[in-house]
Amino acid sequence: MTGDPFTCRCVLCHDYGDRAAADRLDLAVIDNVLQHGWHVVMVPEDELGPGFAYTIGLAHTHGAPELAVFGLSDVHAMHALLNALGRRAALGASLRDGQHHQGVADGRQVALRNADLRWYRTFFGRAISFYRRPPFTVLQVAWSDAGGRFHWESPAEQGHRESQPQLWLPPQEHPVGVWTSEL
Repeated sequence: MTGDPFTCRCVLCHDYGDRAAADRLDLAVIDNVLQHGWHVVMVPEDELGPGFAYTIGLAHTHGAPELAVFGLSDVHAMHALLNALGRRAALGASLRDGQHHQGVADGRQVALRNADLRWYRTFFGRAISFYRRPPFTVLQVAWSDAGGRFHWESPAEQGHRESQPQLWLPPQEHPVGVWTSEL
């Protein structure tokens, strides 16, 4: 752990006087970050929409952005994808906006895109609890379809286009759909 003031604004580094009030999930996050360097929150698909998963602790432990992936049919596949990218960060790889990575999503290409801060409360509440407040960076891990197209590209099929949000867009500019229903 570093002494950098950005990375130490979390429940691990500073007791804000409320640590005893932490719930089981907060304590599990802290334990996983201490043991593994990060934690993955998995939100399964339900009647409200597709599932998603995101990391907590990569910024704290490795100085890397947090990662989020949406819309794969299995939360465990999303967990594995985030862990694969997390291991790259732990080994010193720099993860940043605009990068493409191969070999982390069942042979599909993934692209990293900066998430707009205005989406954080909608999707990353547990990370906000951990870090106490933004700004921490979240990169959306967008996955391509079988033809190598990303969901923002016009030839992508409608189902693929709707399977993932476009978190780099401000919420008011995002296409209306399942991802904007909670706003």
